[in-house]
Amino acid sequence: QVQLVESGGGMVQAGDSLRLSCAASGRTASSYSMGWFRLAPGKEREFVAGITRSGGITYHVDSVKGRFTISRDNAKSMVYLQMNSLKPEDTAVYYCAAKFSAGAVVIKTVGGYDYWGQGTQVTVSS
Repeated sequence: QVQLVESGGGMVQAGDSLRLSCAASGRTASSYSMGWFRLAPGKEREFVAGITRSGGITYHVDSVKGRFTISRDNAKSMVYLQMNSLKPEDTAVYYCAAKFSAGAVVIKTVGGYDYWGQGTQVTVSS
């Protein structure tokens, strides 16, 4: 089992940057594929980015591609989401998720993950 704690959210203006962090504790972090999701008011939880256990493969949804970057540091059991050029439509609660995975696969669905953090709020004003 793994516990996930997100941090780094806040209130920023359009065009600003934030870096979200997800601290993983429990089982070896490198055993898990990781992902970032977001939940905006009135919408369903949306996959944002994912990364394989080794960090060798990443995936970003089109709406954030070129602006957001997912990365991980397995030695520190950390996963990051660097968010640049933020837009008001990026406003949401951002969640870190983990899936114990034997393969080099980026998991893109809510149901594909076993563990979730509590979320961190990101608010972008225009």
